[in-house]
Amino acid sequence: MKIGELAERSGCLVETIRYYERIGLLPPPERSSNNYRSYSSQHSERLSFIRHCRALDMTLDEIRVLLDLREHPEQDCVGVNELLEKHIAHVAERIAALSTLEKQLKELRSCCVAVDTTRSCAILHVLGTDAVRETSKQGAAAKPMCVS
Repeated sequence: MKIGELAERSGCLVETIRYYERIGLLPPPERSSNNYRSYSSQHSERLSFIRHCRALDMTLDEIRVLLDLREHPEQDCVGVNELLEKHIAHVAERIAALSTLEKQLKELRSCCVAVDTTRSCAILHVLGTDAVRETSKQGAAAKPMCVS
């Protein structure tokens, strides 16, 4: 199949497919006599694997490791489990950081309880001070952002 058909089947952009080829995640396809790329079902299946990994927010390096492990089916799966454990820990860290961010944003939003002019907007005032920076360094519960 040509790259357009592979893109349509996989839901990937043509540019993404070419990028994956360039960085070695997808092997180079055969070339037809007119020099068009000719992809096989193995390319489609591998691209599907990559897309599933990306949907799980795995990095390209993590995907590269998984693809390498997958290409050696005789190996045990300890490497796969270790990679997933690290990825789970990374996701947990990001969830905690996002939770802190959510608390900070909610606190910032609470600074402005009345509709007024932007000149007197407490949110805009707080964003112009060091309160937000200090709160983000120390965590959401460090000190209130809003000054009454």
